[in-house]
Amino acid sequence: MRDRIGLVTGATSGIGYETALGLAKAGARVGIVGRDAVKVDACAASLRSTVPGAAIDGFVADLSSQAAIRRLAAEIGATYPRLDVLVNNAGAIFERRQTSADGFERTWALDHLGYVLLTLELLDLLKASGRPGAASRIVNVASAAHTRGRIAFDDLQSERSYGALRAYAQAKLGNVLFTYALARRLAGVPVTVNALHPGVVDTGFAKNTGGAFGVAWSLIRPFLIRPVDGAATSLHVAAAPQVEGVSGRYFAKRRESASSSYSRDEAVQERTWAISLEQVGRAPW
Repeated sequence: MRDRIGLVTGATSGIGYETALGLAKAGARVGIVGRDAVKVDACAASLRSTVPGAAIDGFVADLSSQAAIRRLAAEIGATYPRLDVLVNNAGAIFERRQTSADGFERTWALDHLGYVLLTLELLDLLKASGRPGAASRIVNVASAAHTRGRIAFDDLQSERSYGALRAYAQAKLGNVLFTYALARRLAGVPVTVNALHPGVVDTGFAKNTGGAFGVAWSLIRPFLIRPVDGAATSLHVAAAPQVEGVSGRYFAKRRESASSSYSRDEAVQERTWAISLEQVGRAPW
């Protein structure tokens, strides 16, 4: 990864931090994105301390806000002459229904639309950086929870009924559908896009979630894998030579895997793609 630049969202803890660390150890210049400036600064300092000489850049943005995403993309474009790897990793689950600054259900806004808009805002930079045999890579950290998801086209914002796990599964399904739809559109372009399941990892995820889900999560926490192990698949898809040129796939445990049959329905992919572009204010593509 020497002479390459990677960007990792949700990088101040857990899988995101370990992914940024792995890229830095491989020699990449790494941009880390978090929504808390103090945590971003602390994360950057920790990475530089762990990897002496590492080039680390901190960026602050709330990725549930589309205005913040556009500002972030502009800042990245002004900072970097190229972008070789984008790891969309930021996400959360919310016990109660909340809405984003743009009026969308917050899980959908952060965990799905955040991936869509940031990727599209940075796509020209990724295209300009890729070349045959050394394609730029987009890595969408999804989850096996997508297998429990369906896109509720008649209640996409969970206004009639809300469940934390259901909203999360829908958003993670959105990641996989977006990956497949974008991969078709990038055919012949030196940019690849893949989705993955990192494993069920012991991170800060769901730590502030109450109710039955929060209780269940606390009970299974002793059996979860470490963040460094959870980041292994992200790093594999982001940097492994054997993944060069591979696009439109889903990975788990550092291997290609099958996503749900529902996620492989091209009609669902295209319908979700069209709605997502409309929601982030992008022209049909």
